[in-house]
Amino acid sequence: MVTAMNVSHEVGQLFQPYNFETFQDLRPFLEEYWTTSFFIVLIYLLLIVVGQNYMKDRKGFNLQGPLILWSFCLAIFSILGAVRTWGYMGTVLLRGGLKQTVCFTNYIENATIRFWSCVFLLSKIIELGDTAFIILRKRPLIFVHWYHHSTVLLYTSFGYKNKVPSGGWFMTMNFGVHAIMYTYYTLKAAKVKCPRMLSMLITSLQILQMFIGAIIGILTFIWRQEQGCYITVEEFAWSFVLYATYFIIFAHFFRQTYFRPKVKAMAKSQ
Repeated sequence: MVTAMNVSHEVGQLFQPYNFETFQDLRPFLEEYWTTSFFIVLIYLLLIVVGQNYMKDRKGFNLQGPLILWSFCLAIFSILGAVRTWGYMGTVLLRGGLKQTVCFTNYIENATIRFWSCVFLLSKIIELGDTAFIILRKRPLIFVHWYHHSTVLLYTSFGYKNKVPSGGWFMTMNFGVHAIMYTYYTLKAAKVKCPRMLSMLITSLQILQMFIGAIIGILTFIWRQEQGCYITVEEFAWSFVLYATYFIIFAHFFRQTYFRPKVKAMAKSQ
């Protein structure tokens, strides 16, 4: 029988970290001050109100150049993160099976995962800047945007502090979707005409991510009785509730954005 320790050691030998991934571990600091994420989210929500009031009687800024640079940098970061985390998590999955990646914390101590989980958490703070571009350009700020940004930061901080094993897939899937999403945003900011199917694909991948996340949460709850399978009821509850709400919200957004306009157009033509 292949143990979690053996799988982690074997994959660690196959998947060597780069020098920059062995940088000083910030985990102790981020774990100690994880509750700061609540304060950051509060400031974020207050700045949304202040920003919208400030721009209410003003003309929106263009900001095309800064937006291209912003989206491009986040696209490159997400692509690198996706390549590294998918490479490692995929190897663990093939060598030890799904249970090894959602139950046991051994792989979390790998230098590659340790580094990318750290910068992943910090990136959730940086990504709040997406909202600033929406407000300053006077674009519609929809509920799914600010709700997702704020709750993802809170859950990522919670999962990072508690070393939730299934958080590895949360990070990996998020990197993959964001690699495509921010590349699309870069092209869109540069006024490159993209097919409508691409935006539909991104939203579909987001919905799929939430569905898989909820399934993984259920599996970890089922497997929690097995020896060495680490998850608490609290962690399962937070994970499942968030993924379920994300799934519902993104599915509703998909329907409103891509199907309702067609229904209205058909009704008018009749």
